Amino acid sequence: MNDLSNALSRRRSLKVAIAASGVLFGVLVPGLAAAQTWPTRSLTIVVPFPAGGGTDMVIRGIQPQLQKELGQPVVIDNRAGAGGTIGSAYVAKATPDGYTAGLVTTSTHAVSVSVYPNLPYNPQRDFVYAGFIGTSPYVLATNASVKSSDVKSLVANLQKNPQRYSFASVGAGTVSHLLGEQFKAYAGVPLVHVPYRGAAPAYTDLLGDQVQLMFDNPTGLAPYIKSGKLTAVATTAHNALLTGIPTFQEQGIPNFTQSLWYGVAFPKGTPSPIVERFNQALNKILTDRAVAADFASKGINVRPSTPAELQATVVADIPYWGRIAQAVGAKID
Repeated sequence: MNDLSNALSRRRSLKVAIAASGVLFGVLVPGLAAAQTWPTRSLTIVVPFPAGGGTDMVIRGIQPQLQKELGQPVVIDNRAGAGGTIGSAYVAKATPDGYTAGLVTTSTHAVSVSVYPNLPYNPQRDFVYAGFIGTSPYVLATNASVKSSDVKSLVANLQKNPQRYSFASVGAGTVSHLLGEQFKAYAGVPLVHVPYRGAAPAYTDLLGDQVQLMFDNPTGLAPYIKSGKLTAVATTAHNALLTGIPTFQEQGIPNFTQSLWYGVAFPKGTPSPIVERFNQALNKILTDRAVAADFASKGINVRPSTPAELQATVVADIPYWGRIAQAVGAKID
C-alpha cells in the first residue's frame, strides 16, 4: 500500500508540475495562448490615405487573400490627413491585441520624423513591424497644359513662366512632397506646393489644371498616362507597368532614384506570436505568382520579408530622408 500510495502521490505531483509549467510558459511568453487562437474576429487595417489612391489599392489588392489565410474578415479603414500621420497615430494608440494594424509607408514612418516637429507617434518606439508588402518607384507626371515630354523641356517651360506652375503631393511631408521640393530646387523656379489628402483628390486637380506637376507612384497614375491625359516625364526607376519612360539618371539628373515601400505594422505591445502569424500569412500571399503578377500590373514589386527587415529599413531610412528634408527646407508646422 505504501508503494501504491507513493506512486499515486508522485503522479499527482507530476500533473501539478506539468500544469504549473504550462502556466509559467504562458507567463514567460506573453500572448502565446491568444496567438494560438488568433484571430477569432475581424481584423482592421488602417490606411492613412483616402480610398482610391495608390496606397489604398495596395492593401485592397491582397484583402481577399488575407481573409482566406487568417480565416476572418479584414476591414480596410481609411483615415486620411496630414500626410498619413493621422491614421498612423490612430494605430499607434490602438489596443495592442492584434486586431488593429496599419499600412505603413516610407512617407508615414521615415520621412514624417523630419518634417513634422510635433509628430504624434515615434516610428521606432510605438510600433512592431510585421513585414513589407512591396516597393514602387516614383513618376513625375504633368498635365496637357505643360506640353513637355522630357525633363529638359519641362525645366525650360517652367523657367519661361515660373509663376504659372504648381505641383501637387499626396500630403505635406510625404515622399511625393519632398521629391517635388527636390525638383523645384533643381529647376531653380518658385513652384508652389499644393498638398492634398491623398492621391485621388490630387489627380482630380492635376487633370483639371489647378496644379500642373506631380510625383507619385505608377499605381494610380498609369491609367491617365496610358490614356494620354497625363505625360510621364521621367521615373526614378524602370517599371513594368510604364515601359519606355526614361529615368532621371538616363536624362542626366542624379539623386532622383527613390522608391516607396509599403508594409504593415501593429501597435507596440502586440504579442510577437501574433505578429509572426500575420507575417507568415502575408509572405505566403506575396509568394503566390498570381498575386505578384497582379501587383506588377499595378507598378509594384512584391517584397516578402521578415518583421526585422522592415524594422531595420525604418531605422535606416529616417536619417536618409532627414538629410533630404533638411536640404530642401521641408518642415510642417
